[in-house]
Amino acid sequence: MKAVILAGGKGTRLAPYTKILPKPLMPVGDMPILEIILRQMKRAGIKEVILTVGHLSHLMQAFFQGGQRIGLKISYSFEEFPLGTAGPLSLIEGLDETFMVANGDVLTTLDLRDMIAAHQQNEAVATIATHTRRVKVDLGVIQYDGDDRIAHYIEKPIYDYNVSMGIYLFEPKVLEYIPCNQYLDFPDLVLRLIEAGERVKGYSYDGYWQDLGREDDYEQAVQDFESLREQILGD
Repeated sequence: MKAVILAGGKGTRLAPYTKILPKPLMPVGDMPILEIILRQMKRAGIKEVILTVGHLSHLMQAFFQGGQRIGLKISYSFEEFPLGTAGPLSLIEGLDETFMVANGDVLTTLDLRDMIAAHQQNEAVATIATHTRRVKVDLGVIQYDGDDRIAHYIEKPIYDYNVSMGIYLFEPKVLEYIPCNQYLDFPDLVLRLIEAGERVKGYSYDGYWQDLGREDDYEQAVQDFESLREQILGD
């Protein structure tokens, strides 16, 4: 199985760190977050990985090169201009079997082998790893019922949402819904698949997951990694 890792973003929410270092090279423990993801993919049986790169791509090429150090075949797909999260897939050749796509800034204990097995069993064209994220509103929430009439008052409510973990499994048919070299994000791609009647499934995971998009999330992930290292890497 091949995998595509989206590593071309500028990581603006992690500035100023990402002014000189691409977000996938941000260190977590003794290695970059991208290396952790690559090692998890190798453990799951993935042999070849394509990195979609743009911002500071030369640093990622210099660090990972062809993947020999990790035991993977790594190649690079360059974006001349931003193509969103799904658009870069249109530039990659050879995605003619089930393939994985992942963001280059995700720290999780998810066993990718289990997700692959579920995807194959469900015979889905796309499977999205999901996680329940709890959001607390530290204010009283007012609900209106027309003409400024207050219908309900909720003090500091807590809401649970199923969110995308940034890990996907796709069948080659998905590529038919991605225009070549045009901007497209994953939410728009998924909506296109649903509207076309394609089978899109979720893979719910309640274990550890952290997106490294914001500074406080990144700092939390760095703290968590040491205690979860064996679960994350299988060492």
